[in-house]
Amino acid sequence: MGEKINIAILGYGHIGKKHAEMVAQNPNFELIALIDSKFAAEDTQNFSVPVFKSLQEFLGQEFSVDLIAVCTPNGLHFDQAKTIIESGISVIIEKPITLHSDEAIALESLAAEKKVHIFPVMQNRFSPPAVWLKSLLENDLLGKIFMVQISCYWNRNDGYYTKESWRGTKALDGGTLFTQFSHYLDIMYWLFGDITNIKSKFADFNHSELTEFEDSGIITFEFASGGIGSFNFSTSVWNENLESSLTIIAEKGSVKVGGQYMNEVEKCIIKDYILPVLPETSHPNDYGSFKGSAQNHHYLYQNVVDFLRFGKEIQTTTCDSIKVLKIIENIYSAKN
Repeated sequence: MGEKINIAILGYGHIGKKHAEMVAQNPNFELIALIDSKFAAEDTQNFSVPVFKSLQEFLGQEFSVDLIAVCTPNGLHFDQAKTIIESGISVIIEKPITLHSDEAIALESLAAEKKVHIFPVMQNRFSPPAVWLKSLLENDLLGKIFMVQISCYWNRNDGYYTKESWRGTKALDGGTLFTQFSHYLDIMYWLFGDITNIKSKFADFNHSELTEFEDSGIITFEFASGGIGSFNFSTSVWNENLESSLTIIAEKGSVKVGGQYMNEVEKCIIKDYILPVLPETSHPNDYGSFKGSAQNHHYLYQNVVDFLRFGKEIQTTTCDSIKVLKIIENIYSAKN
């Protein structure tokens, strides 16, 4: 690895463009190529780098590449990441890293064999409210956890799901819990651990002509560590996103983190505790234009640098991503 980390981006759609901007704004990276089968002439005008129509075409060239970011449809992640890892290259994989936990396990094993690294994109762990919640629990400031409620109510309209798109398909999208709300299941697992005694109910209110899966659901469960919880979600909200919120009822207090993207502390009522001033959720200058979860990607890229350059801990592990995939699988299996 040279002075800079050489990175290529595979998939140059909505999220791939955000990754390219994050790379451009981090001086530790050098963007060396963009890879997408459907480039338009105007797509790459902001970056003077070679473009390739396929991963195989790129790997066939003599590029010195340390890392490839996989930003393609969900159902392509496994085969593409497998090819990259077999080539001895480390990989950043957008969520979900695969659509099946056994595929993620296979990638983890292959990466260990090839001595390369997987960096799953679960960037919401880096948001200031999430980091604050983690500190509350690690320092036992809430005591026993009694109840946790997570509510994710978003709008996904007909412009988002089109008949020509990969979105809405089982094979490439996977389902609402994979594409929209795996971030919040990851936060739940990161904070509270595994869940048991799952009961799930699903409905498709607004998208039956456009998707092959539900747009809404109610899930109840128990935490293995104690306490009960629920996870309610929908993409059938009219006109605009409503909220993504997490409420904790505990022995020593109550907390609610809300906003559209679980990015605002709305309530903090804890015994003998005063809420500190938290950092801004997004960088006020370089990252202020990004909305929602995308405003936290720069934290993930810095964590990649800190790991590769200084040996610091990876904050979003493949092991945790596998566990979240298993939770999603168990939720769908518990459908009634």
